[in-house]
Amino acid sequence: MGFATYSTPYDWSRVAKFRAAAAQYPGGAVDLSIGSPVDPVSEGVRKALADASNARNAYGYPATVGTPELREAISQWYRRDRGVDLAAIGASAVPSVGSKEAVALMASLLQLGPGDVIVQPRIAYPTYAIGTQLAGATIKLVDAVEDTASWERIKGVKAIWVNSPNNPSGKVLNAFQLHDIVMAARRIGAVVLSDECYALLGWQAEKAAYAAGGAPVNPLAAAQSAPVAPTALATRDAESQGAPGTSGAASAGLASVAAPSILDPGVCAGSAEGILALYSLSKQSNMAGYRVAFIAGDKALIDPMAALRKQIGLIIPGPVQAAMTFALGDDETVLAQRRKYASRLASLVDGLRAFGYEDAMIPDGGLYVWVKALGTDCWDDMDALATLGIVPAPGEFYGDAGYLRFSVTASDEAVNRAAHRLRGA
Repeated sequence: MGFATYSTPYDWSRVAKFRAAAAQYPGGAVDLSIGSPVDPVSEGVRKALADASNARNAYGYPATVGTPELREAISQWYRRDRGVDLAAIGASAVPSVGSKEAVALMASLLQLGPGDVIVQPRIAYPTYAIGTQLAGATIKLVDAVEDTASWERIKGVKAIWVNSPNNPSGKVLNAFQLHDIVMAARRIGAVVLSDECYALLGWQAEKAAYAAGGAPVNPLAAAQSAPVAPTALATRDAESQGAPGTSGAASAGLASVAAPSILDPGVCAGSAEGILALYSLSKQSNMAGYRVAFIAGDKALIDPMAALRKQIGLIIPGPVQAAMTFALGDDETVLAQRRKYASRLASLVDGLRAFGYEDAMIPDGGLYVWVKALGTDCWDDMDALATLGIVPAPGEFYGDAGYLRFSVTASDEAVNRAAHRLRGA
């Protein structure tokens, strides 16, 4: 059987008229709808790509599972920035051609189909639902996947999508909530699919500082004064409350501002059994066009998935694997990019609040500000904002027509221009 049919409200042609209207505003449109990075790829990544352009992995067929160097870079990244020793928990990894491909094909790669149920958040990235439909499986929407009672007793549940930080809402699940999801999934023999593509873009410190001062924060100072890392916090709480903790050796730096990982040994009880985590370098390293991501988790699930990927040619090009390897070790560039996004978030939130979106706040994580529409629905606000030359994304695309999503992947100048227009309206 081939792909099943699918349906989705995720149709960007529906935004075209708003873009056309916004373009008429003096100074042109500021498009904050699609989360496509605009900042340059680092010089180190570009050099690694060029240097590998005539290497064995370029003129020959590249390895589906990645070069030894790439596999080691993924393992080191997990140890350094996520506090996870993949080998110690029985985990492996395989690169994917961007995370969207992995999300869309995940149900099919797991050989799920008719009669199988896949749980996902109601407010979510639309490709989860598309992937479930393509496999012919059934979607079960829940308001909160961490409320395990909402899905644990449903017949036929075979997989649960977790997205933390969430796109579009920015919601972050803590280690205890993730642990509960893992344990519930294991009780019913389901796989946990954790989309962690925004994991290193947690904003707890920045959000707290903004809320206290009501003004843009110094993102560098906020990052340097970030509280104890979520994994370390889980350990401390575990010691005092008997709750799940971690034995991972998370570093300071990025680990201190990261959202908890589903593969944290405290979250998964020291075993990757029944867990797959997805990660992408699109946002943290501005490599969306390189299509570099990976799936990590239960070796018993990864190995057959990698074999199938090899047969159908889902392979990252060799030179791109070299660029990915460099990027995974380049935390300095990721930290610099974080500072840009933090500044843009603060500027945009200021403008949105001045315009009347009183619920606008720096998110717990991710790159989007998710706000309740001022009109009867998101489309009313799309009209009003287009008259200011501003184009957000309609919340209907992500599961709630009563909201809008504003992206900060636009340039500093564009975000500040949007904020200025919002403040002056």
